[in-house]
Amino acid sequence: MTDTHNSREAGQARYDAYWARQMADPEFRAVYEEEAAKKGLWLQLVEARQAAGLTQEQMAQRLGVSQSQVAKIERRGYEAYTLTTLHRYVQALGADFALEVRVHHVPHVEAVGAP
Repeated sequence: MTDTHNSREAGQARYDAYWARQMADPEFRAVYEEEAAKKGLWLQLVEARQAAGLTQEQMAQRLGVSQSQVAKIERRGYEAYTLTTLHRYVQALGADFALEVRVHHVPHVEAVGAP
């Protein structure tokens, strides 16, 4: 059992070191954070619909679209959101939900040794 535990700890340490190196690269970190934000949106939509107690079919009825269109909007990796679509989706959830858009400045970090 100790060998398995030590092996697992060593594997976790290598994984942690790998991610630390990756995230130290400003370009990698920027791409990673952008992709994470995209993936987070679909999940937020699904969780909000479920919190509202709605099925995809019920949401589709409220939006006046097909259930497959709601599934498409909620699909992981879907990137063709428009502000209008998101606004309509959130309105269809009900009065307890709001759409919030934030714009924030992320200063560009130059790599070490860059001119």
